[in-house]
Amino acid sequence: MPFEVVPQDAVELASGLPPASLARENARRKARAAQVAPRLNDVIVGVDTIVVLGRAVLGKPRDVRESRRMIEALSGRRHEVISAIHLERRGAGSGPGRGGRRVTLAASTAVSFRRLSPKEVRWYVATGEGRDKAGAYGIQGQGAALVERVDGDYFNVVGFPVRAFLAGLARLGISFPALARGARA
Repeated sequence: MPFEVVPQDAVELASGLPPASLARENARRKARAAQVAPRLNDVIVGVDTIVVLGRAVLGKPRDVRESRRMIEALSGRRHEVISAIHLERRGAGSGPGRGGRRVTLAASTAVSFRRLSPKEVRWYVATGEGRDKAGAYGIQGQGAALVERVDGDYFNVVGFPVRAFLAGLARLGISFPALARGARA
């Protein structure tokens, strides 16, 4: 499917809302911050993923110490991964939020880490793989070694909630098969 990655500089919230609302708001901010030349029927997609352990929201770690603390906290425990996706279909008089339609959805997946030794924690943090990821890990890479069980959509944990994306497209009246063939939305 043809797509374009557009850099954006959205200010992400780290707290102040319930976890699913926080992820949805950040996804909206990312989609709206993408500076693209408005074209009729374009679909703009913003996604945000957070990790929730108990009542704590684990965002992207600021440094190696915070990465280590997050992985240690997740060790032997179950946590929730929430990914939200915001889609905007540009319409006449386009521009973010004008003349088009939009939908924001969130998906949740439970992930259980196996109990990790201090050596395993040090090893994983040293890979640097989780440096730019919510919860300080990436399940799609070496972080898979940390995981004991996934209850729900694996792709949600990766950071792109495929089922929510497809549901959002349907709500916007967009045919995924046509989009995948390269047709304009």
